[in-house]
Amino acid sequence: MDSKTSTQQTGQSSIGPMIIIASLFFIFGFATWLNSLLIPYLRIACELTEVQSYFVTFAFYIAYLVMAPVSTWVLNKYGFKKGMAISLGVMAVGALLFIPAAYTRTYLIFLVGLFTMGGGLAILQTASNPYITIIGPVETAARRISIMGICNKVAGAIAPVLLGLFLNLGEADKIAKQVESMPADQYSAALDQVALQVVNPYIGIVVVLVLLAIWISRANLPEVKGDEEETADHHIISEDKKSIWDFPHVILGFIALFMYVGVEVLAGDTIIAYGVSQGVSLDKATVFTGYTMGAMVLGYIIGIIAIPKYFTQETAMKACAILGIIFTLGIVFTDGMLSLTFVALLGLANSLVWPAIWPLALKGVGRFTNAASGLLVMGIAGGAVIPLIYGQIAHMVGSHAAYWIALPCYLFIFYYGIAGHKVGKKS
Repeated sequence: MDSKTSTQQTGQSSIGPMIIIASLFFIFGFATWLNSLLIPYLRIACELTEVQSYFVTFAFYIAYLVMAPVSTWVLNKYGFKKGMAISLGVMAVGALLFIPAAYTRTYLIFLVGLFTMGGGLAILQTASNPYITIIGPVETAARRISIMGICNKVAGAIAPVLLGLFLNLGEADKIAKQVESMPADQYSAALDQVALQVVNPYIGIVVVLVLLAIWISRANLPEVKGDEEETADHHIISEDKKSIWDFPHVILGFIALFMYVGVEVLAGDTIIAYGVSQGVSLDKATVFTGYTMGAMVLGYIIGIIAIPKYFTQETAMKACAILGIIFTLGIVFTDGMLSLTFVALLGLANSLVWPAIWPLALKGVGRFTNAASGLLVMGIAGGAVIPLIYGQIAHMVGSHAAYWIALPCYLFIFYYGIAGHKVGKKS
């Protein structure tokens, strides 16, 4: 399309679309990182075990795997702009389900709402990440995605704090500790009141999502077709490539993305519960996710300044993987606030992995860009699987030792940064 050519050729023409995409990254960052507070909140309100509480992340992130074919169909049928508006509408429906879930204190309805929101986000992710990659030179794609990441993680830092203003977790924690001394009917009534605290903030989320859907549907956002033939050298492909499965570097990129999202969600969504296990009160622990997000923002800023001027996207990925290995060892070999600090620092280790994986995995796929993007988005399901495994391990050996799960993830990311992204590519 002509609009695509113009956005790639002129830097100015990409500014408007980037502002729109940045606002969307903020929104799905906000929606995503609410989960860090919902895990301990629902554990109290719905009387869950630790393993059960991590089905919050499972229901949310498994939607990326289940809904990937639907995401591709929606974007192919309705295009980029209408597809994003539809996805925001789907998210609004998911947020709306929190209201009956709260009134009935039914965990399953909460999970259906989270799955629905995740499904809406799957469409947004399928569209927005390749869009940001394609809209300018591939060599600076990590820098553009880093800018988007700042919007995402600033929202992630704000989300649990803002939701914490509505949820009186200190009072909820006190109620949970009175389960033995309080009569059963009185205890149940108290938990009903705890559950209802989520209603007002989610009504606000529904309103914002609907307004955004209307705005996007009317915005001047050029369509970008990722499956068109590319003329840039990095998108020239040989005729023997018949499907996305002929690109092993994309398949390995899917695995790397699966591992990465798993450890990113692990760092952001477990830190509050882990802080409580280390003796921090629940109401004070609500700010901990903000520390993880702050560390990620610091990494993004470094990426914006330094890529590709001082180091490449591959170098950034390798450095982040090494930091992840070091910080994981720091978590399991220390205790208390120092161990918690290392969990927060995982945000820094995670920061430039996502911005590097996308351009490295999409490089050279040409007309298969949409298919590659759909496969990579399915890798976001790592956020469903890795934290759930962590929760099961934590149930058996404790939340402290359970962070060992992050080590093989960072080792694979390091491999992808060194050699995985080159497999199958012509030199």
